[in-house]
Amino acid sequence: MEGPSDRRDADFYRAKRIRVLVGTRAGVAYDLYARLIADRLAAYIPGEPDVVVENAPTKGAKGVAGEIYTAAPDGLTVGAISPELYFGQLMGDKEIAFDWAKFSWIGTPERSSHLLYARAATPYSSLRAIIEAKTPPRCGASGKTSTAYYLPKLLEELFGARFEMKADYKEGPAVDEGIERGEIDCRVLTISGFFSHEPYHTWRRTGFVRILLQTGAARDPKLPDAPTLAEMMDEYRIPDEGRRLAQVLLSASSFGRPWIAPPGVPPERVGILRDAFMKAARSPAVAEKARTSDLELAPAGGEELQCLAAEVVAQPVEVVARMRKLFAS
Repeated sequence: MEGPSDRRDADFYRAKRIRVLVGTRAGVAYDLYARLIADRLAAYIPGEPDVVVENAPTKGAKGVAGEIYTAAPDGLTVGAISPELYFGQLMGDKEIAFDWAKFSWIGTPERSSHLLYARAATPYSSLRAIIEAKTPPRCGASGKTSTAYYLPKLLEELFGARFEMKADYKEGPAVDEGIERGEIDCRVLTISGFFSHEPYHTWRRTGFVRILLQTGAARDPKLPDAPTLAEMMDEYRIPDEGRRLAQVLLSASSFGRPWIAPPGVPPERVGILRDAFMKAARSPAVAEKARTSDLELAPAGGEELQCLAAEVVAQPVEVVARMRKLFAS
């Protein structure tokens, strides 16, 4: 039976505006996915409020997450953030101004494994080639808590593969520009991102890069020739301790491209946002837009992400210690 608070929250969004903050510039994968959902979200919220996407590339995902954490808990400010930001919290990053588990988790439009690519005009034709190389490849990343940084560090820890990391790029597209200029050799990104927009369409057509590795449990049908990390760990007989470390780091993929709201948003409004998010993500209009935009959909709800967020920040001290050692090296 519907109560008074349910009716009040159903009316709350009428004539209101919901801000969706995105820590990248327009046109990159995180922005494309955020707009894909935002464009249909209002249709599934009582009162049909305005939903506006605001790009904040100078703040980045970390800055947006911090802003969301301290925003008014009224359900009018949400953010689309990077999934690996909990690494900084686990490792005691002083710039992390939030508790990952306390966000109000709304949902994710997709979840994707990652890949490692290298320019085809380099000698780095496989992970084994990197392991055996006298000169390490130069790999680019947008910060030390980004996927593009932590996966090469994990490969160093597990396999002894050396990388020369350049982690001061502003965002993912800037890393790709560095690849095109020849100043770096490799990068990690999501498989869905690699199939979603330029320059990757052109790169795939021209063979500009090679895919050396993917992180999913099984090979993605679009990358049948790229071995999985699990396959490589089996080949190199990586012990259980290393596999546990890999599991913690790769859990970021389970968050996908998540939407969050501040801690303390009334449960009824969180429920409204979660319900609207999933209905939008599963709607025919979004499915068609995703198809024509080469964006894959694999939505997951906020309840699941809320539980996962609590789990990933509750790591044993020995796992955290090894993570800190890995990222400090």
